[in-house]
Amino acid sequence: MTPAPVRGAAAITVENPACTARPVGSVRAHTGAEVDAAVAAAAGAAPGWARTPAADRAAALLRIAAGLEAAAEELAVLLARESGKPLADCRGEVGYAGAVLRWYAEHAPPLLSPRTADDAEGRLERRLRPYGVVAALTPWNAPVILTAVKLAPALAAGNAVVVKPSPLAPLAVAAFLEGAARELPPDVVRVCHGHAETALRLAGRPGVGKLSFTGGTEAGRALGAAAAGALTPTTMELGGNDAAVLLDDADLSEAELDRLVLASFATAGQVCMAAKRLYVPRSRLASFAERYAAAAARVLRLGDPLDPGTTVGPVISAQAADRIRALVADARARGATAVELGTVRPGAELGAGHFVRPVLLLGLRDDAPLVCEEQFGPALPLLGYEDEEELVERVNAGPYGLAASVWSADEERAFALAARIDAGFRFVNTHNRTGMALRAAFGGVKGSGHGREYGAEGLLEYVQPVLTHAPGAFRAGGAGMAPGAYPAGP
Repeated sequence: MTPAPVRGAAAITVENPACTARPVGSVRAHTGAEVDAAVAAAAGAAPGWARTPAADRAAALLRIAAGLEAAAEELAVLLARESGKPLADCRGEVGYAGAVLRWYAEHAPPLLSPRTADDAEGRLERRLRPYGVVAALTPWNAPVILTAVKLAPALAAGNAVVVKPSPLAPLAVAAFLEGAARELPPDVVRVCHGHAETALRLAGRPGVGKLSFTGGTEAGRALGAAAAGALTPTTMELGGNDAAVLLDDADLSEAELDRLVLASFATAGQVCMAAKRLYVPRSRLASFAERYAAAAARVLRLGDPLDPGTTVGPVISAQAADRIRALVADARARGATAVELGTVRPGAELGAGHFVRPVLLLGLRDDAPLVCEEQFGPALPLLGYEDEEELVERVNAGPYGLAASVWSADEERAFALAARIDAGFRFVNTHNRTGMALRAAFGGVKGSGHGREYGAEGLLEYVQPVLTHAPGAFRAGGAGMAPGAYPAGP
C-alpha cells in the first residue's frame, strides 16, 4: 500500500523513521475553512445516525472490522514504515483494533438500552444521548488502535466522528477510516489532517459536542483550554511516568523477565503506559541488573521494522532521538552507570534513521530528569528501595498517574500495594499491553488525564444520561404535594 503523493504548500510529508531518505508518503493539510466544513457536515449527519437502531450501528461496526481485517497486512506494512514499529507489532495492533470494534458491536446495544424504574416513588426513565459530533485527536505511536478505541464506542453510541491523526503517522489511519466510511452513511466519519492549529481549531469549534484526545500533557493543557472556551467536555489520556515495582518476594522467571523488558522497550519505549521507572529491593540491585541485561539480550533486537527478526525499531523523529540522548548524557554526567541492552540485527543501517540503542541506567537519584520526567524512549532507570513505605512515597511523587505495575509471588499482597499507588490502571505481574483487556477501562489520574477508554466506561464517555420523571405524588392516586415543596426522603 503506497499512498499517492501530495504536492504543494499544504502537503505534509510522512517520514520513514528507519530510513529518512525514503519518505513513506504525504497527506494534504486541511485549511481552517475545510475543518469547519467537515464539522458542519458531520453535524448534519449525526441526527440520522443517532436515530439508527443500536443493533444496526453495531452491524456497521462488524462490517468495518471485517474490512480492517481484510486489509490487515497492507495496513501493518504501511504502519511499520511510517511509525518505525516492528511489523509483528503492527500486525498485532491492527488485529487488536478489529477486536475493539467487535467488542463494542457486541456489548454496546445492551449498555445503551433505556432503563425505567416504575414504583411508588414514580416513573423514572433514563436514556443515553449521544453528543452529536466527536472530535477524536489521535497520536502517532499506536495510531490504528487508538483511533479504533475512540471511533468504535463513539459510533456505537450514535455520534458522528471527525478524526485528526497525528501528522507523524497519518497514512494507516487514513486508510482505515476510508474503509470505515464506506460502511457508514455519508459524513458520519470525516478526517482532517494538519498540525497543532488544526487540533486547536477542532477543540474550540462550536458544533463539536465532545473532544477525545490521546497525547502529551502539555498538548492536553492547550487543547483543554480551547475546549473550555466552547464548554466542550473532554476525555484526555495524557502522559505518564509509569513505575514497575518488584516486591522482595518477586523471583522472576526468564519468561517474566522477558515480559518485563518488553514492557519498557516495546515501540522503542514510546508508549504512554510503558514501564518507565523500575524499582527493586536495594539488596538485589546488582544481581537483578545482570538478569535483566540477560533477558534484554534475548528479546531486544534493534533494526529495520520490516525485518522479521526486529523487536525494537527507531524512535519517531530526530527531535525524539536528540531528547533521549540528552537525558542519557545527563544521567551519565550525574554519575549513572549505563548498560547497553539487546543486540543489533545483522545488516541494520542504524545511521539511516532515528535509531537509539536501548539502555539501562543505574545509580540515579529521584531528582534526575530521566527518573522524574517521562522519557518516552528506550532509556530506563533502575532504582533501589529499602521498604514499602518509602517505595510508595517515591512512586507516587510527581505529577503523573497513568499506570503502574506490582510484581509479587503473592497476588493478594500485590493487589494491596497496588491500591496505594496513584495510577488509574495498576497491572499485577505484567505491564503494558500484555496487561490490557477489552473489558478493562484505561485512563489516568492527576496530570495523566481524565475519562476512560475501553470497556463499558469507554462507551459511557460518548453519551450523556437524560432523565424523564413522573413523580408518584402526581400520578393517578397519588397524594400530591404542596406547591414548591421539597420531596420527602425515604
